[in-house]
Amino acid sequence: MWPGVYQEHVNHKVVQRLHRLWGLALLRTTRAPKPSGIRQVIVAAGERVNLLAQMKRIEPLEVLHTDFTELRYADGTQKAYLMPIIDHASKVALGWAVGDSANRALALTAWRRAKEMISALGVKPDSRVMHHDQDPVYTSYAWTGQLLLSDHLQLSYSLDGARGNTEMEAFISRFKNENRSLLLDATTIETLAQVVNVRMSYYNEVRRHSVLDNQPPSPWL
Repeated sequence: MWPGVYQEHVNHKVVQRLHRLWGLALLRTTRAPKPSGIRQVIVAAGERVNLLAQMKRIEPLEVLHTDFTELRYADGTQKAYLMPIIDHASKVALGWAVGDSANRALALTAWRRAKEMISALGVKPDSRVMHHDQDPVYTSYAWTGQLLLSDHLQLSYSLDGARGNTEMEAFISRFKNENRSLLLDATTIETLAQVVNVRMSYYNEVRRHSVLDNQPPSPWL
């Protein structure tokens, strides 16, 4: 009898025989994959992984923020991802990248550009603090290996996602709201990236910020 139709109880041995007869695999419980070494360190550190929360005074280029955000373009029919890197104190957009996926390659491209700008300002990238959430990209060996081991930054992790990265979320909200129509007008991801480049330059060099005494970010460096 079929238990779903006739409400009859069927012994598990009958089910096993039918599986063997029809060559079907048995459903088995699967174990969750073991957390990576990096994830285990983050969990063990607890609140200490949020370096930003332990800092009282933050100088320009001392703490950087980043996160991924989705961008809609082509009248909202297509989507891409933006990863900006913003300085906590000066609000300068140091680097960014646009791509069709929020992955490690996109993240490392944004960081490479930010590193170039930091170096151009006569500052060594090492010893900076990069604050972000615990997205798998930011806990990957590719990201942590590059920033921690190669570039000697310190990594800071939010304990409650976007709510623990308010500087970044505020920037993303403003950027998307102020440029919504321009982003939607972009017809390809290449033109979208061009729009982002132009608007980031405007944000850095022209747009005034109340927290900076109504000055654009660039002069504060």
